[in-house]
Amino acid sequence: MTPQQASEQARDICLLAPIVPVLVVDDPKTAAPLANALVAGGLPALEVTLRTPAALEAIAEMSKVDGGVVGAGTLMTPADVIAAKNAGALFGVSPGATDRLLDACEDAELPLLPGAATATEAMRLLERGYSMLKFFPAEASGGAPALKAIGAPIPQISFCPTGGVSPSNAESYLSLPNVICAGGSWVAPKDKVAEGDWSGIEALARDASQLPR
Repeated sequence: MTPQQASEQARDICLLAPIVPVLVVDDPKTAAPLANALVAGGLPALEVTLRTPAALEAIAEMSKVDGGVVGAGTLMTPADVIAAKNAGALFGVSPGATDRLLDACEDAELPLLPGAATATEAMRLLERGYSMLKFFPAEASGGAPALKAIGAPIPQISFCPTGGVSPSNAESYLSLPNVICAGGSWVAPKDKVAEGDWSGIEALARDASQLPR
């Protein structure tokens, strides 16, 4: 898989819905019902961050959910890439990008949404063949105005802003011509997951799925 092909696959996944849930799963038993609720609410692309011991098991459980497209977030090393692919991840997301990580994803044929926060980082990834990137950390890097400014001279790159995106600012990102979707964690709040309030999470997902872009 070439970087261009991988990036096109990542773009297709980003086009599935305006919001990609960014999930931190502590208990693998919640993985399947959480995925079912989010998919039922209209958010099929799910990013499970590799921040907990339960993450890989959660990816494996979510990959069995009909209609779900499960990816692994917080990819940092080639070992993370292999573990995520073996668990059933269909795409990867990283906070930044290194040559070793890019090589590993290309070798594993795992479409990657690599992180970039500056024009230089975005240009370097574009030079390698990546045109669908994660803008991270979005709010800390200047928010929608910064992403709009970066996009003006580099219109061939599309972004999924993540980091500080919320219901109050999501539309400001999604209105930009260089934004396809945004990553957000508010659709799966910890209290609702802990309570097993799957109908509440489905309602949050449905609202997010209707955001204009």
